[in-house]
Amino acid sequence: MDDPRHYPAPTAAPAELAPLHALASAAMGAATGQEAQARDDELAIALDRLLQPGNGGALARLFGSAPSAAIHRHLWRVLAERERAGAPDPALLVRLFALPVILVAAGQEESVAHATLPAVVGDAAALAAILREHGALAGNATLALGNALVGAEAIDVAHLPDLLAWRALPESPAPRELAPAPVPVAAFVEGVHLRFLVGTALAAPGADPMRDGAVGKWGMPFAQALARSLSAPGISVLALPRAPQPLLAAVHQGRVAQREVGAQLFASNAIRKFRATVGEPIAVVSVHRLDTPFGAGEVRLSLSSPFDPRQAEGFRCPLFPLDSVDDVVHMLTTLLSDCRVSDVRIRPGIHADRDAATGLTLLFKAEDAPPAVAVH
Repeated sequence: MDDPRHYPAPTAAPAELAPLHALASAAMGAATGQEAQARDDELAIALDRLLQPGNGGALARLFGSAPSAAIHRHLWRVLAERERAGAPDPALLVRLFALPVILVAAGQEESVAHATLPAVVGDAAALAAILREHGALAGNATLALGNALVGAEAIDVAHLPDLLAWRALPESPAPRELAPAPVPVAAFVEGVHLRFLVGTALAAPGADPMRDGAVGKWGMPFAQALARSLSAPGISVLALPRAPQPLLAAVHQGRVAQREVGAQLFASNAIRKFRATVGEPIAVVSVHRLDTPFGAGEVRLSLSSPFDPRQAEGFRCPLFPLDSVDDVVHMLTTLLSDCRVSDVRIRPGIHADRDAATGLTLLFKAEDAPPAVAVH
């Protein structure tokens, strides 16, 4: 599938950041592994300077001005390696991590049509004890969790340098608070929300307490305790935690998990509705370029039936900077296969964000994607 995203011209990068784009390009195009490692070493030194407190804006501009997806991904990989390695000072043993949590919340009665969950955990120490008891973070026993469920923007690239300053000793003047991101709740509609619990752990230099990216035995009791902590009268809450990771990896993995859970929820509800009324739906997958200044794109899934042209359902999958379009399409087609939808059609090409005639979000019905381009 074609990539709908577009990127800034190489000349648009700030003069002080363009050399880092050039280093990433040189590393990817190096003729030998030794040459590639040398360029990456230079890039790592430059990124370490940008990871000093107060440089969040420059770091965000570095990624925002990346002239291609490949350069963006390479910069991200090297930066993630620098974060995972820990502080350059071997005397600093504190590691910062984030635990992504997908929250599926819905109001069970009209009285909670516009409610919010406060996104503050009542007993963060109890959640940390569950991680400790079941050997999360490679069995690390010296860990602590904050009590605020925060949004992805609070721990993303622009805030990374200031957050990593928390690795210093407690007498550091850096503030150590993150604002919770309340969770909106609608009546009788299941919303899928992404939040993070941020924590710290002590680890020896060279150790990687977050090397296990899977949810272990701690997952079920942790999810149950968190859901109880967030529960409110008339509101159902399902918590789906992911493994603790360094901040950059947690943000990416959390966003991907939110998209997958949202697609699963959409597909199960919509397909059940079609089968109960008009029979088997026909699925159409298409790629769209959004009308935004940032060159964003989406992969969209629509479900419809020729027996009732008015009945159609659509789901929008945002494309994140590290995504491959084919991987997102594969996620959707695999999900549809698991749901036993046999007629899945691909609409080739890159399409507009909105329908030119109606101004509404553009989604294709079965008649717009003939079976000749079907995926069976």
